[in-house]
Amino acid sequence: MKHHLARYAHAVDFTTQPAEYFAYHDLLTGLPNRAAFSAHLTRTVEAASATAKSFAVVSFDLDRFKDINDTFGHAVGDDVLNAVATRLKLAAQDQFLTRIGGDGFIMIVPDPIQADLRRRLIAFQHAVGAELNIAGHTHRIRFSAGVAIFPHHESSGDEIVSNADAALRQAKRDGPESIRFFDTEMERRIRYRACIQRDLQSTIERNGLDLHYQPVALDTGEVVAFEALARWYHPKKGNISPGDFIPIAEESGQILQLSRWVLWQACQQAASWKRPLDIAVNLSAVQFQHEDLPALIGSVLSGTGLAPKRLELEITEGALISDSDRALVTLTKLRKIGVQIALDDFGTGYSSLSYLRDFPFSKIKIDRSFIEKIGVQDSAKAIIHAVIGLGHSMKMAVTAEGVETEEQLKYLSDEGCDLIQGYLIGRPAPIESYATLTGNIISPNKSIYCSGGRLEKASLAGLGFNYTL
Repeated sequence: MKHHLARYAHAVDFTTQPAEYFAYHDLLTGLPNRAAFSAHLTRTVEAASATAKSFAVVSFDLDRFKDINDTFGHAVGDDVLNAVATRLKLAAQDQFLTRIGGDGFIMIVPDPIQADLRRRLIAFQHAVGAELNIAGHTHRIRFSAGVAIFPHHESSGDEIVSNADAALRQAKRDGPESIRFFDTEMERRIRYRACIQRDLQSTIERNGLDLHYQPVALDTGEVVAFEALARWYHPKKGNISPGDFIPIAEESGQILQLSRWVLWQACQQAASWKRPLDIAVNLSAVQFQHEDLPALIGSVLSGTGLAPKRLELEITEGALISDSDRALVTLTKLRKIGVQIALDDFGTGYSSLSYLRDFPFSKIKIDRSFIEKIGVQDSAKAIIHAVIGLGHSMKMAVTAEGVETEEQLKYLSDEGCDLIQGYLIGRPAPIESYATLTGNIISPNKSIYCSGGRLEKASLAGLGFNYTL
C-alpha cells in the first residue's frame, strides 16, 4: 500500500488529510473526484431549477495523451496530468473542477454566455498549452472540450453530462484543440445513432444483414478474388450506408458480433465456389483490442472448410496504432495460419512506411483518393508509382482501389500494378450476380432473390462489367 501511494505523494499530503477526504478527492491531482462531482451536480441542478438559472457542463479531454504514456511511461504521464490539473485549477478560479478519471476533466460554469465561455475556454487552452518540462522532456499539452448548457439541452444532471460528452466526442473528431457546443443537430444525430444501434442489434441477431461482393481483377480483367462487404436494408429507412452503421457498431461493441458474422458468411460462401477465387474480409480495429483473432480465424476456416491461402484479411493503420506490440503478435500468428494480410487504405495514415517494415503484410491497397487524382494531379501519379515500386521491392502485391475509368486502368497497368478493384471491374452485388465467375452457374434469366426484401431480375450476360474469364 505504501508503495502504491508513494507515486501520489507529490500531489497529496496523506499525513494531514482526514479519512473522508479520500472518498471525495482524486489521489493524483487533489481535485474533487467523480463522487464529489455527482453530489455537486445534483445540488447545482436543484438550485438552477428552483431559481430558473442556467449553468454549463464543460467536458475536457487531453489530445493524444496516450502517446505520452506509451512513449515516456505512466509515471511521466501522471506528472503531466498533475501539472495540467494545476494549470486548470488556476484558470478555473472559483469554478467547480473535477478529474473524472484518465485524462478527463469536467468543469461546471454558472450563468454561461456561449460567446464568453468559448473565449474563456480558448484562454484555458493557451494556459494549459504552455510548454511543460518533465523528466528532461518538453511537452506541449492540448485539449478539446465539449459543452452542454442546462436547461437548454436537457433537464437532468445525467443527461446534461451525456450531452457534454457527446459534444466532446464531436470535438475530438474535428481535430486537436477543438471546442464544440451541444446543439439540436447534434441531438438529432444522437437520437438517430441510438435508433440505428438498437435496430442493428436486432438485425444482427436475426441474421438480417446482407453480404455483397466486389470483384478484384488482374489488369487484363481476369477476376481472381472478391471482397465481402456488409450491407443493411432497413425495412423503414431503406439502404443504410456502411459509413453510417459501421462506426456506430464500432463504438457500441456490436462490431465484434457483426464481424464474426461477416467472416463466417464470406468464408462459407467462398468455400462453395467451384472456382477457388480468394475472398477478402475487412477486420475492425476493435477486434484487435478485444478478441483472440487467431483462434477466431482458425475456427472459421475449420468450420467452413476454406483453404487458409484463399482468405485475405484487410486492416487499416487504425487497427495497429493503439497497441502495436500486440498487433504484431496477432498478425504474426495469422500469417502462420496461412492467411494473407493486406494493409488497406495505404497512404492515408501517419506511419505507413514503418508498418510495412515491421508487420508481415502480403499486400498493399492504394487508397482510392490517390487513384481518382490520376489525370488530375501529377503528384498523385508520383505517389502511386512510388508505392507500387515500394511494394514490389518488399515482395508485396499491390491493389489499386476505386478504379473507375479506362485512363486510370491504363496508367496502373503501365506502372505494373498487380490488382485492380473498382466500378470499372464491377460494383458490389449479391454473389448470385457473379455466378459465372464463381463457377456456380445459374439460368441467365432466373429471378434472383436478394435478402432484405428486394426482388431483382438480372440477365447475367448483360451485366456490363468489364471482366474476362
